[in-house]
Amino acid sequence: MACASARLGNEVHIFTTNQDGDRDLSVPTDRVVQQDGVNIRYFPIQHPRSWGTSLPMARALKKKIPDVEIVHIHSLYLFHTAVTAFYCEKFQIPYVIRPHGTLDPYIYKRHRFRKTIVEILFQNRVLRRAAGIHFITEEEKSLGEQYTYGTYGFVVPIGLDIDHYARRPDKGRLLSRFPELSGKKIILFLGRVNFKKGLDILVSAFAAAARERDDVHLLIAGPDDNDYGKKVTAWLRKENVDTKTTLAGMLQGEEKLEAFHISSVFVLPSYSENFGIAVLEAMACGLPVVVSDKVNLWPDIVAAKAGEVAPCDAGVFSHKILDILNDKESARKMGMNGIALVRNKFSWNDIEIRLLSVYSSLLKK
Repeated sequence: MACASARLGNEVHIFTTNQDGDRDLSVPTDRVVQQDGVNIRYFPIQHPRSWGTSLPMARALKKKIPDVEIVHIHSLYLFHTAVTAFYCEKFQIPYVIRPHGTLDPYIYKRHRFRKTIVEILFQNRVLRRAAGIHFITEEEKSLGEQYTYGTYGFVVPIGLDIDHYARRPDKGRLLSRFPELSGKKIILFLGRVNFKKGLDILVSAFAAAARERDDVHLLIAGPDDNDYGKKVTAWLRKENVDTKTTLAGMLQGEEKLEAFHISSVFVLPSYSENFGIAVLEAMACGLPVVVSDKVNLWPDIVAAKAGEVAPCDAGVFSHKILDILNDKESARKMGMNGIALVRNKFSWNDIEIRLLSVYSSLLKK
């Protein structure tokens, strides 16, 4: 988003920390890093890490905010959210908040006691004083507006660099690492391996599909959150499909692109999904998708006929997956429709023009 804004001639600064889960990124924290026209400042993470604490970032925000026209805050309930909003209010600089799915009722109700304390301390005020709330789908806006105290909300999606996904990668790098994938109808899950992604649904659905077809293989690619992969492995063994499943860990670059292009169907049965960037990536590669009706992109998928949508039910998911695998022509049409959907609605250049229009409108107010 920042790169697209910079390409249109704006001066863009990103302030963040060097936190990478329990580890620290190997990045300089003493100077600005230039990337694709964007000025990035990394600040050292401090304890408590779970809150994204960084006093050096707070001091830098106090100095920088008076010099900018508008601020875009990402996520709620964190240190940077409180500090940035405080200085924006102090210096009368309008700010926009993108909640990143935290206002979805499924996520909003989790850890409610802890969140209530944070809301009383600062979060409610931050939402009330925002110039706008940036939702990235109409579904997210519909679900989350009940928690925003009437603050103006707008919808501008996020997007992709379409040309990157249009090219076909050289096949072989991923297949050489995981030869068990060769010659199989690959069912791809790509995303964080955690509680909300519906991997229990996926395992049961795949097991049912594997009883119908002997040539299917499940590829689960993504970083493991809090050892949740151990649960997934146990479910796979219980369903006797562990030998038909590959847990590849996080895939990046050419391997990630190859995974999309060698797969037959992409599946995301999440219980809550603010957007689903991996769904966009899959469609950009011409891959038909099966997603739950909790993935907020589902109305676009249905309207474009780019895949199938199902409730969070393993039996229904299994049928949807088999329907795609058993009908090559229908799968091909879904793939082509997905490419058209991404190209027509989720190109960064078009999206950024829309976002800058919102900024201008808020600044006039």
